[in-house]
Amino acid sequence: MKKHLLFLGPPGAGKGTQASLISNSNSYLHLSTGELLRNEVEKKTTLGIQIKEIINSGKLVDDELVLEIVKQNLGLSNQGWILDGYPRNISQADALTKVLDELNQPIEKAFYINLAENVLVKRLINRGRADDNEKIIRTRLDIYNETTQPLIAYYENLNILEYIDGDRDLKTISDEIKQKIA
Repeated sequence: MKKHLLFLGPPGAGKGTQASLISNSNSYLHLSTGELLRNEVEKKTTLGIQIKEIINSGKLVDDELVLEIVKQNLGLSNQGWILDGYPRNISQADALTKVLDELNQPIEKAFYINLAENVLVKRLINRGRADDNEKIIRTRLDIYNETTQPLIAYYENLNILEYIDGDRDLKTISDEIKQKIA
């Protein structure tokens, strides 16, 4: 069974939902970078204080800091882990690959949950968050397509990428992922 997984996909594709389902059913550690950053801030760790200052100044948390937090958390479970929301670009993927090789925990499967843009926009608008209006959503999708989309080819070249049709019910998607990690 594959124990080191990566979930990729545009905003609203359901990668966080699927990562949670697979994580819970296999007792894998679910590492969502947004959640990890918020936890560090809440715990008021040295890294958390740095992160809070960066976020409060309106900047993005730099790659090295995010990688350090991911690295710290990877060792918390020998059951397995799922990365969700990281890496977001090729340089992060390269840095992550080096760290995972050092830890002898390479990504075994990368799942790309794919969904048509019009379905994504509709899904995100229906989510009802304050920042989920169509203009902002389309901007986020443009950023995703520019920076994150190249990761699809990156993991495809490593022969670990699996395409998942995200326009189906949760159970069908989850069952397909479980089958591919068995």
